[in-house]
Amino acid sequence: MESQQSSPSLAWYHQESRRPLASLVFVIPILVIYEAGGLMLGPQAMRNAADGWLRELLRFLGFGQYFLLPLLTCAILLGWHHLSGKAWRVGSGVVSGMWVESAALAVLLVIGARGLPELLLDVQGDPDLAGTWLDQCVSFMGAGIYEELLFRLMLLPAVIGLFRLTGVPLSTAVMSAVILTSLFFSVAHYDWFLTAGEPFEISSFVFRTLAGGFFSGLFLWRGFGIAVGTHALYDIFVTAF
Repeated sequence: MESQQSSPSLAWYHQESRRPLASLVFVIPILVIYEAGGLMLGPQAMRNAADGWLRELLRFLGFGQYFLLPLLTCAILLGWHHLSGKAWRVGSGVVSGMWVESAALAVLLVIGARGLPELLLDVQGDPDLAGTWLDQCVSFMGAGIYEELLFRLMLLPAVIGLFRLTGVPLSTAVMSAVILTSLFFSVAHYDWFLTAGEPFEISSFVFRTLAGGFFSGLFLWRGFGIAVGTHALYDIFVTAF
């Protein structure tokens, strides 16, 4: 439950919304929609690759329970918040503000994509693969959570840490990690990695790399929750409009 905060300022909101606890409260409904929707839709549910890879990794390690991945996602954010040493509360209006901010950022990304038609990423452009609108929305919720979990929350800090171990300055390590993880994010959408992936095209590859950099910047500047919300809403908006 959100606590009361008198006269919240933009700076206060910016700080509060970046905190892992706020991200957890924000993403829990998205997790519930995705996991419950996947169960209700059954075998025909559209699952994103990051979800599949993370579940395969857990099965390889001997943990095949269906709900373990969403529980681990919550546990990572709880552990991160604990290490931050911040108070265990979420300010009033923060979560609703995060939805508004995510929607605004998603619209800006759609406008940017529409302004570059040769680079436009049509995430579900093939009508044979699109499924119903409900199928797509459920899938996009999962993409928002698990692609951001894998590429931004897990890989990006790990790559930054590896660069730092070599003595690279922090700014160089961050920039290099953003570029490398954004390239991997883009490549991971194609049939090099996925049996049902897309054929490689330079235009969509360039756009996905730029989008990966955009989401990385959001993660570093605005936190995990905003990156998840913007990613999921962008996928929904670009398909709906």
